[in-house]
Amino acid sequence: MEKLRIIFMGTPEFAVGILDTIIKNDYEIVGVITAADKPAGRGQKIKYSAVKDYALENNLKLLQPTNLKDENFLAELKSLNANLQIVVAFRMLPKVVWEMPSLGTFNLHASLLPNYRGAAPINWAIINGETKTGVTTFFIDDKIDTGAMILNAEIAIEASENAGQLHDRLMHLGSGTVIDTLRLIEDGKVATTIQNESPDIKTAYKLNKENCKIDWTKSALEINNLIRGLCPYPAAWCFFNDKNEDWNVKIYESKIIFEEHSHPIGQLICTKKEIKVAVEKGYIQILSLQFPGKKKMNANELLNGIAFSENAKAY
Repeated sequence: MEKLRIIFMGTPEFAVGILDTIIKNDYEIVGVITAADKPAGRGQKIKYSAVKDYALENNLKLLQPTNLKDENFLAELKSLNANLQIVVAFRMLPKVVWEMPSLGTFNLHASLLPNYRGAAPINWAIINGETKTGVTTFFIDDKIDTGAMILNAEIAIEASENAGQLHDRLMHLGSGTVIDTLRLIEDGKVATTIQNESPDIKTAYKLNKENCKIDWTKSALEINNLIRGLCPYPAAWCFFNDKNEDWNVKIYESKIIFEEHSHPIGQLICTKKEIKVAVEKGYIQILSLQFPGKKKMNANELLNGIAFSENAKAY
């Protein structure tokens, strides 16, 4: 059994859960690599990645290269003498990095590969109305999320679950899957499976302003799935229009009401406590939302301070 000397690469909270589990299972982390610090928010204060915060708290050797091909970084990486690298939600690695350790470099991806390769697998699984997803470990190669698979694990997606809730469950599932992968590597018992290539493979595109915007002409189910799949971040959005004024509104929670009606698509129907948007074959009831410059609030809280006319619409 070869003793593992591990370099861990990751950036967001999802990666922290995996790193913490590796350490709690008594594996040796000889270095942590994460994104460079960057200014964030209105004050443009320097923000550390979640992985950097964790590494500092636990006195782990930390590297934050801006260029993964930089000779000084590569020399320092080599000097750590790792025999295995683990990547969780980081960035694409150059060959010179992923080929360095003798036991290779493996990635944990939050989907059942080959489906949902790419930047936002958790979000797109919900947006596309999947009923199951999971995690996969695979050895990195020179493309994104295409390498030979080691292990996978599957879970059901609950009907009302949002991306944040699924994220936490996949982090827990991923932690166990990474430990199982490490044990196979330690024991020299890894068997890999080559990913099938097919035109039907679904992609986890990077989220942007366009693909997060609600199209109210779509079915109630598609709209509700988009809202669930983008909650709590980055959030689905649309415009509300009333009395010649437009608001850019983020919508976090909703539910479907199937009901025949004669309202035009996109019309806002408001009572003192409820906001509904007319869609095909029913309504989307908006449960929580955020107006520009305001905090996130429930629909009834918003309606305490704003009254919409009968001509108000969402688009």
